Amino acid sequence: MHDSKVISICIGRVAGAKMEEVTEVIAEKNKGLVGDRYYSGNGSFNKSNPGKRQITFMNAMFFEDSGFNFSDSRRNIFTEGVELMDLIGKEFSVGEAGFRGVKYCDPCNRPNTLTSIKRSFREAFFDRGGLVAEIIESGIIRTGDKVRVPKKDY
Repeated sequence: MHDSKVISICIGRVAGAKMEEVTEVIAEKNKGLVGDRYYSGNGSFNKSNPGKRQITFMNAMFFEDSGFNFSDSRRNIFTEGVELMDLIGKEFSVGEAGFRGVKYCDPCNRPNTLTSIKRSFREAFFDRGGLVAEIIESGIIRTGDKVRVPKKDY
């Protein structure tokens, strides 16, 4: 297993509001991150349907020289040392919480409409948009926590 860990955590309390970086968050099974817009069903991709979209992961290394900060991306958990696309359809854990990778998270230009950044988010993160996951076991996630994946995969 590689040394994989959480570099940053971001939540957006209201759809369209600036994302804030936090050092820890509670992931609640079948709902999302406590305090995040998707937890209450107010996110752009789960309006009035809590639990439809629960959490997103993105590889931190893709931000170098991109012109974007983690919070600009509208994603939740930023990692290093793990290939997130390998986790589609697989169970893994981060901190005290358990997850199942659901699908690739297509980059869109929503971050551009909410920031003053001119560079296209979609182009900057083409084929590197991240992972949508569901929470299968509640728990706390902290910056620096290990990302644990099945040994047979790494």
